[in-house]
Amino acid sequence: MAEETLPEQIANRLRRDILRGDLPPGTAVKERDHAGELGVSRTPMREAIRILAKEGLVILRPARSPIVAQPSFEDVAQNIEVMTALELLSARLACERASDAQIDHITDVAARMEREYDKLDKLEVFEIDMSFHRAIAEAAGNPVLAEMHRALLARLWRARYLSASRKDSRERVLEQHSAIVRGLRSRDATEVEQNLRAHLDHLLINVVDFFESERTGSADPTAAATPA
Repeated sequence: MAEETLPEQIANRLRRDILRGDLPPGTAVKERDHAGELGVSRTPMREAIRILAKEGLVILRPARSPIVAQPSFEDVAQNIEVMTALELLSARLACERASDAQIDHITDVAARMEREYDKLDKLEVFEIDMSFHRAIAEAAGNPVLAEMHRALLARLWRARYLSASRKDSRERVLEQHSAIVRGLRSRDATEVEQNLRAHLDHLLINVVDFFESERTGSADPTAAATPA
């Protein structure tokens, strides 16, 4: 894997601050201030902000500082609808096309998540979960599909993290990952799709719950999240 550029490293730092609620929606992302805090020049900071803007995490504004975005439920739900279709297609193609090495990698990611679930920061667990989904898309053997999936996953990053706050989802998530891996290993597209669809159905349920909690004022944006 190629080493991250400085703008990508900065974008990762800012992305984590957004996910953790250190930079809540509507907050101005001041280029000069953040560059000074991180000890970098404004050029890589500006490029990092562009990366986050492409992901939908930040909104650029003419002659003004960009702000942290807050997508509507409709925006998020529509992105989930398309991403679900892409992930199901990815799973089916991965059963047909993935190399044994790629399936071994997916298996290793799932095993790492189970092994370190209770040891790592919840955001780190979430990032492992997202790498599991990316690995399946990449194993489909279709670069166009993989790129579309990466773009949608990035746009859903914050909503997916904040909505995945149910504390009782640990066993369900790990079991669904295990079932998906079993299906991939046996090249059983029906089994993989069935378990992946159940996995993604819970994502939409959690998103609905999160937006409803925000509407009623009971959501805690800094609550520890568990993957959907």
